[in-house]
Amino acid sequence: MQTYELNDGQQLPVIGFGTYPLRGAEGVSTMVSALELGYRLLDSAVNYENEVEVGEAVRQSSLPREDVVITTKIPGRFHAKDLAIASVEDSLRRMELDVIDLVLIHWPNPSQGRYVEAWEALVECRERDLVRSIGVSNFTEEHLTRIIDATGVTPAVNQIELHPRFPQEDMVAVHERLGIVTESWSPLGKGSVDLSAEPIADAAENHGVTNAQVVLRWHLDRGQLPLPKSESPERQAQNLDVLGFTLTETEIAAISAMGVGDGRRFDGDPNTHEEM
Repeated sequence: MQTYELNDGQQLPVIGFGTYPLRGAEGVSTMVSALELGYRLLDSAVNYENEVEVGEAVRQSSLPREDVVITTKIPGRFHAKDLAIASVEDSLRRMELDVIDLVLIHWPNPSQGRYVEAWEALVECRERDLVRSIGVSNFTEEHLTRIIDATGVTPAVNQIELHPRFPQEDMVAVHERLGIVTESWSPLGKGSVDLSAEPIADAAENHGVTNAQVVLRWHLDRGQLPLPKSESPERQAQNLDVLGFTLTETEIAAISAMGVGDGRRFDGDPNTHEEM
């Protein structure tokens, strides 16, 4: 598996596995399947209510713990500094881990005005070796600037909604300038992206791959880390099998041109959306 190097020296696989809303024994089985097929990053969150299953999946797999990158996220209700630290400690207990590889702030929830506190908590958690890398999710340039100015610490990752209908070129440029890796949630658009559209279909025919594989390769060729999720082992394998080809610049540009002004899947503007 190829990797991205983070600004803190750690590494992330170039593609990960999204775990929402996988729960219970079936969820564990799906995650174990993904790991056995070659995924090396499981993306979870407190609000997914599946951290127990994530830890169990890693233990049930044939992989050493150090070969799997585990991510979780702090929810809005725990943005106060002491609660954010407690959230990380609780995640460690639920997953039965000594350290979490990557912890993110799930949403900035700016009306609360406490995401800087949550970031200060993550900096402390990293200093205490509770986590290896720290980052954010759904942050705008303004949110990033505030936490960097307050602490002098730049997030390693910003996980944002990103797909051909919402290519987020401005935020990707911000991340490149700051040295932040862009993770893409909902990388295939979950029904909001027309996978049969001509730019995608033509590229799929040119490279002899599926339309979904083209979109995931589009993420990689733009330097992003997509987090697809599928319960089907066959689809899991297809989503992972995107490292053997690259799109042309013309193909990348044509797919990016599918974007619309606000191509979000739902009303998820980080300046107004609240997720507790």
